[in-house]
Amino acid sequence: MRIQNKGFFSQNFIVQNAGLLVAILLVGFLYGTVIRPKARELEITNRLLQAESTETDFTPQRSIFIILKDFEQQACLTLMVWAIIILSYKLYLVAQERKLLKIKFIQIEEGERIIPADALDHYREVEGVVSQNESWRNRLLPEVISIGLHRFHSTNAIQDVVSAVRERTDLAAEELDSDLSLVRYIAWAIPSVGFIGTVRGIGEALGQANRAIQGDIEGVTSALGLAFNSTFVALLLSIVLMFIMHMLQSRQEGFVLEVENYCREKLVGVMKIPVRQDKLLPFA
Repeated sequence: MRIQNKGFFSQNFIVQNAGLLVAILLVGFLYGTVIRPKARELEITNRLLQAESTETDFTPQRSIFIILKDFEQQACLTLMVWAIIILSYKLYLVAQERKLLKIKFIQIEEGERIIPADALDHYREVEGVVSQNESWRNRLLPEVISIGLHRFHSTNAIQDVVSAVRERTDLAAEELDSDLSLVRYIAWAIPSVGFIGTVRGIGEALGQANRAIQGDIEGVTSALGLAFNSTFVALLLSIVLMFIMHMLQSRQEGFVLEVENYCREKLVGVMKIPVRQDKLLPFA
């Protein structure tokens, strides 16, 4: 599969690094042009309304822009966009792999069986189909079919083919799972960044305790707003990210099972060990 290409300048490596760059630029542009300007406008409006209001229980306007305006929330959103880019790429790869399940790699007539003597010819047939479509070169399904035919030709045992198919699909499942390590790190980092904002906000609030005692609580409320907003945004994004990652893992596991079923029905199911004629002769 494509996930085997893990070196520098591989497609997986380029997508991860390009995704990080795109996430930083996109979120930075959004904050510089929309979120922070809108948040400043709302803060100024709230101060003016509070100064003009004669009510003691004045409640300032709340907005998504005020909740997202701080640097911790920006970092969380950047990590979230980066993870979504990576997960979208992996979902695309799974969709491309599943398209091959509709391809008939072994051309045999109905009722025909593959015997060990013909397995090598069918192996070359599969290789020929793959060579005509270079994008299929590192796909799982043709690789598993080729492994099964080669093992059948070498061992003349259908059980060995079943074991070879299962070993390769199990390895593919492990590779797909390990390939999500970066996304798991991002899912851990997002709430951690949120807690950093919480600690920073509480620290700022404690530093302005003297002003609060004197009656000026604006600095304390602003700092506590940072603390709670950063945690709120981080936990919310973490929940969404974990859901998307769970959906990807379900599709990957389902794809591996579909490959096993395909090989069981259209490869192992049409194999046959011919009966030797000398075994049918009676003893003299």
